[in-house]
Amino acid sequence: MEPQQLPAQPKLKTNLDTDFLKLIAIISMLIDHVGGNLFPQSPAFRWIGRLAFPIFAYCLTVGLLYTRDIKKYILRLSVFALISQPFYIFATHPWDWQAEWMNLNIFFTLVVSLVAMWGLHTQKWWLFVAMFLLASLVNFDYSSQGIILMLIFYFCRNKPAMGAGLYVLTWLPALWSGYLEDPLSVVIGGHAINWTVFGLLSVFPIFIPTHTGVKIPKWFFYGFYPAHLAVIGVIRVIWKV
Repeated sequence: MEPQQLPAQPKLKTNLDTDFLKLIAIISMLIDHVGGNLFPQSPAFRWIGRLAFPIFAYCLTVGLLYTRDIKKYILRLSVFALISQPFYIFATHPWDWQAEWMNLNIFFTLVVSLVAMWGLHTQKWWLFVAMFLLASLVNFDYSSQGIILMLIFYFCRNKPAMGAGLYVLTWLPALWSGYLEDPLSVVIGGHAINWTVFGLLSVFPIFIPTHTGVKIPKWFFYGFYPAHLAVIGVIRVIWKV
């Protein structure tokens, strides 16, 4: 999520404007969490939130290729995920902490995905397989989808058109996997589209290079996650939501 001192010859031909991308991701994540916890009757909040996870997964791929010390990077993300867990539980279930203790926040999924890709990148195949199985079998949000997305970003890093095409294909099953009973589904002419389809929209910021010049301290992104969850939890307690 924090590539450092990008070289003149980029290792990716996709978007390296990572501070801008992370800004899009945290804004969509904030909208998602506000909607899911404070306005669950309004699905549009959750739809917008689908942009966040693919962008975070992409930024991890950039970090994998550019960070100076991948082990410190993984450790930092792991500590950050652990610190954020109580705040995640507080925001999602302020009245029943024990019920959600093992419902892990999204950054545990991202850490496992990053470790899997590091195993692939360094040809430690056992590590890749172990992390893929862990993501598939344990209660992680998005399951192994983070690894699948990072595989696309990694192998198509110098072929953005191919990467964009494969990325779009991964979301097509959502067009026929929705349920009319699901309030988050998009219903068109009596046909339900799975609401995760909105993740497809992340194809534009990921694969179209931008040069906004946005620069944000990396610790802002680390601190924002637990901070916004704490605020949501306090609001839920005050409003008794």
